[in-house]
Amino acid sequence: MRWHKEGRTKDGILRHPADGSAWDTFDKRFPDFASDPRNVRLGLASDGFNPFRTMSTSHSTWPVLLIPYNLEPWACMKQSSLILSMVIPGEKGPGNDIDVYMQPLIKELKQLWTGVDAFDSSASESFTLRACLLWTINDFPAYANLSGWSTKGQVACLICAEKTESRWLQYGRKFCYMGHRRWLSAEHPFRKQSREFDGTIEYEVAPIPQSGEDILRDIEGVNFIYGKARKRDREELDEGLIELDVDEGCDLVNNFEELVEGDETNLINLDRTLWKKRSIFFDLPYWRYNLLRHNLDVMHIEKNVCDNIVGTLLNLSRGGKDNIKARKDLQDMGIRSYLHPKMRNGKEYLPQACYTLASKERDIFLSILKNLKVPDGYASNISRCVNLKEHKLSNLKSHDGHILMQDLLPICLRGVVEKKVLSVITNLSDFFKRLCAKSLDPQEVDQLQVQVILTLCEMEKIFPPSFFTIMIHLIIHLPIEAKLGGPVQYRWMYPIERYLMGLKALVQNRAYPEGSIAEGYIVSECLTFCSRYFSDVETIFSRPPRNDGNIQKRYIFSTGGRPIGTLNTKILDMRSLAQANRYVLLHSDKLSPYRQ
Repeated sequence: MRWHKEGRTKDGILRHPADGSAWDTFDKRFPDFASDPRNVRLGLASDGFNPFRTMSTSHSTWPVLLIPYNLEPWACMKQSSLILSMVIPGEKGPGNDIDVYMQPLIKELKQLWTGVDAFDSSASESFTLRACLLWTINDFPAYANLSGWSTKGQVACLICAEKTESRWLQYGRKFCYMGHRRWLSAEHPFRKQSREFDGTIEYEVAPIPQSGEDILRDIEGVNFIYGKARKRDREELDEGLIELDVDEGCDLVNNFEELVEGDETNLINLDRTLWKKRSIFFDLPYWRYNLLRHNLDVMHIEKNVCDNIVGTLLNLSRGGKDNIKARKDLQDMGIRSYLHPKMRNGKEYLPQACYTLASKERDIFLSILKNLKVPDGYASNISRCVNLKEHKLSNLKSHDGHILMQDLLPICLRGVVEKKVLSVITNLSDFFKRLCAKSLDPQEVDQLQVQVILTLCEMEKIFPPSFFTIMIHLIIHLPIEAKLGGPVQYRWMYPIERYLMGLKALVQNRAYPEGSIAEGYIVSECLTFCSRYFSDVETIFSRPPRNDGNIQKRYIFSTGGRPIGTLNTKILDMRSLAQANRYVLLHSDKLSPYRQ
């Protein structure tokens, strides 16, 4: 538990959350807490899942996990290190009322901040153990539930808040989030290029994120009501009894949830604050001072960005962002006249866009993915997701999108799309690959911020407005969060999702899934604790790696793999045998003492 203080390399490189500025700022504000390295820094993760392994049954159980960040990088995100603090029962997800369920946990966190008696076996002494909560980790819908800010509608970005740049698409019937030129320097030429972008000249500057104290001032004096909204709220909205500040032409009836930011909203407060509630985390005395309170999940953002790109390239009916509605929105905005719907022989047709692949190009792109072979453990069998006949790429998992986005798309699209489209996809791929590195140089992160701003601006010049969902916009905030919280491996949902899969396996009694999870977790914790003391038994801490190869102990030289396929015998001639023998003698590191 003292590794972050005594064993960490302190050279300015971001390798661990302790290297981030959020951790360092917390230590400076609370020096009494930082004085004892045994005090625990925690992260909180929560997400809903169906415990029944079948989608035919609607059920949403919400475990709440705690992550101890004091541990070494190779230990703190292991499943054996995660703490299942509570389980919120289904059948429906808690939604905005999750704070009601979180009250016992918040009470314990406040007690841990004050301190509890503990015993340090390594030093054989008693001490007062304290703990703090650094941030939360969750997908974007849960982000709204825990933070209190709606992730739908006109101001869906919590970081930009009311400064979120959004535009209602008249034909697409949804909001798009563009306006990334605000992050450019004041003299950048892109700011004045109206025709290439959305038809406007950009004069605004990048918004400044709100601090915790700013948020508390915004919601001061506002009374939030928990529980589901009344059925008559929708009727009052239809009758015009509630005034909403929305763009003209917005469909109030069909987009009710987006406009009022969720069906749990206290509609009385809509004219006073944009917040859905006061987050219960502000009951913690230190929460308002945390620089990074809620993490954007890189896993889901990367997956959604990949889906947008692939769906648009292949012009899929589901997932594609280029259709007749998108083209009419371009016409409505008065930009890119060469993409507007045209009439031919009395029929309307869409001109070919540079970002959509022709039939032959789709065959080339999908054939590469269909015939792709990768090393074991690198990725799943992506070829199973390819349908060459229908030109579809479907049923991709999050890690499939991760591999496609970072490695495969720039290679598979070479010679298939135009250079300017390939350029922005390659730059975006490079951005995610560098962002997801195990170690980050803060100066390199600053370069990533500049790179992603230019990349998003270039994308605005190419793709239609409907392409720019809120997930595309959130990319611009990821480098700053990396500087605050450290590498993304400690702040994304991959280990949490894998842990939820393990909880799903604990459900033995389908009538009481949460009880099964609780009992199974206790048994698992007991086995994990006991397995640390069995040195002669194979446990989760001592089992060999997946590709160990069953190499026998008598071998002098270790190997990095194992033979596969049919065994073939080949007899070497004396010359080849001598060459192989000489190569080993001259190049093996284990023989270097004898060569000297």
